[in-house]
Amino acid sequence: MRHLRPDFHEMAPEAPAKLVVACARCATANRVPAERLADDPKCGKCGAPLLDGKPAVLDEQKFESFVGRSELPVVVDFWAEWCGPCRAMAPAFERAAAELKASARFAKVNADAAPGLSARFGIRSIPTLMVFRAGKELARISGAMDARSIVRWVAAHAGPPSA
Repeated sequence: MRHLRPDFHEMAPEAPAKLVVACARCATANRVPAERLADDPKCGKCGAPLLDGKPAVLDEQKFESFVGRSELPVVVDFWAEWCGPCRAMAPAFERAAAELKASARFAKVNADAAPGLSARFGIRSIPTLMVFRAGKELARISGAMDARSIVRWVAAHAGPPSA
């Protein structure tokens, strides 16, 4: 028997996958088509670049809105101003953030200024890098790394995009 109306799946083209990306400036959740992540998307509310390739500076208040809402992996560097290895790794972390800007978000948390986050995640050594997706920890590593090592580590632990 022939249907007069085509099946719904035949009528509607498949929608492009969209990922939620939280704005580092205003914390607004933005839906960005996966294929447009490399096109320098901007926040729909404040107009700030969403993926500018620079690590966001997070405190305890901004952490949840930035890390918990992002469907892109978020790489967080727990560091301290007095820490020599942390300061030495900072330029490498920034280079890795620029290189992976369309596939991962990068953020820095000053462990001394955010003791609640340090306690919550059991930070015992700095620098400590952690990868999150939608607020869930995927991996962590402690110790200073160069940019290449950070990029390889993120690629190995971030997992496929969740669209």
